[in-house]
Amino acid sequence: MSTPYAFAEGWRYWAQKERDDAYNNTGMVPDSAQQIAARNALSAEFRAARAGHLDLPYGEAEREKWDLYPGADPAAPCLVFIHGGYWQRNRREDFAILAQGALAMGWSAALPGYTLAPDASLTAITWQVSRALDWLAANGPAHGIAGPIVVSGWSAGGHLAALAAEHPAVTAAVAMSGIYELAPIRDTYLDEKLRLTEQEVADLSPIRRPVVQKPIAIVYGGAELPELRRQSRVFHRIRAEAQAPGPLIPIPGADHFRVLESLWNIDGALTRAAAELLR
Repeated sequence: MSTPYAFAEGWRYWAQKERDDAYNNTGMVPDSAQQIAARNALSAEFRAARAGHLDLPYGEAEREKWDLYPGADPAAPCLVFIHGGYWQRNRREDFAILAQGALAMGWSAALPGYTLAPDASLTAITWQVSRALDWLAANGPAHGIAGPIVVSGWSAGGHLAALAAEHPAVTAAVAMSGIYELAPIRDTYLDEKLRLTEQEVADLSPIRRPVVQKPIAIVYGGAELPELRRQSRVFHRIRAEAQAPGPLIPIPGADHFRVLESLWNIDGALTRAAAELLR
């Protein structure tokens, strides 16, 4: 299908730096390095204390591994969290703290890894996420995870979570600060490693795909870049017009990195929102 949203108004007249800045999250947030370091430290401590089900391979590639955090009840829901980094940086280990909120409300949590660009195309990355979910559906019960799967993700992971909502094992999704129309990405510095094809833009932009009739909460921070806010609003509008369930959740005052706290906090807004999707 054709896209109802592609570029910001006047995009073709923008200088290259303007286009790059429109999607440069770290450049937008002055203390992004400090926030990332703090999250990584929390994740290292959290992960070290829960070492029973880590580094479980779902494929042969180095990054094709799961970190599982089973709750007390195997039948409880499982929150899957897919990390971001514009498909070309970061690793699941540095987001372990995102399991905290789910575990606190009696859920399980699970974090998959995936190969980064340029070592993998975006097509290959989406296949990896699908295979990871296949593995979790088949092998999760052996690790104490057998309940409904709510897939979540942030930034590039928000994009991957929106696509993963189509997987038959997934009941609902939380897409945070995601990219839902890929066309502008080809015009930015991000495409140096991604090397997106026209076919990938057409096939892998959630906005262009058939609407998934499962609950998807679409989340963005109030202090995010305008392009990310707009992509989230348009994606939600398209879903709402198709009567697909799921709220649009702006987190007031949250920048691209601080929005994550709403999911890892024990009583965070997104922790509660994930639970509401299953009611």
